[in-house]
Amino acid sequence: MSGNRLGFAMCGSFCTFHRVLPEMERLKAAGWDVQPILSQTAYSTDTRFGKAADFVERIEAITGKRVWHTLAEAEPIGPKKLLDLLVVAPATGNTLAKLAAGLADTSVTLACKAHLRNERPVLLAVSTNDALGAAAKNIGALLNARHLFFVPMRQDAPESKPRSVVADFTKLPEAAAAALAGKQLQPVCF
Repeated sequence: MSGNRLGFAMCGSFCTFHRVLPEMERLKAAGWDVQPILSQTAYSTDTRFGKAADFVERIEAITGKRVWHTLAEAEPIGPKKLLDLLVVAPATGNTLAKLAAGLADTSVTLACKAHLRNERPVLLAVSTNDALGAAAKNIGALLNARHLFFVPMRQDAPESKPRSVVADFTKLPEAAAAALAGKQLQPVCF
């Protein structure tokens, strides 16, 4: 596969890790050279969904690479043009807000900033309980930004969490191919 250097960044929507990791495996099996990047929170926080060290170990087994989780590890992505595509899955409301505001103070947001400086695509897979609330303005701003693409998303529990939206992670491989070609997979929301 040409253009197969994929950064795969994960933020702290821990409840979605069990759906995201199989898609990381699918991308790796499809020939992508996957470099894992975790926010410090995702890298170090134990939750009811699992121990951080177990997730890191599984991710490194899938990719065959050490996880990058510091600003110093993320910064060279831009100057050295290390990636062809950067996926952020899950992309939390916090990360979406920082990207919309131009902040780069985590390994994931700095990876995005560094990658975008080369006008290369970033693919966002939203997972936030306030996508149709406070995060809506940030999603709107990012939908309008150059070189940013979204994995199709939908409300995940409209009755119990009416503002919550989660990407359809099974569409990650298809959305990655589209983003690499400069196209937004449709429909964005369903």
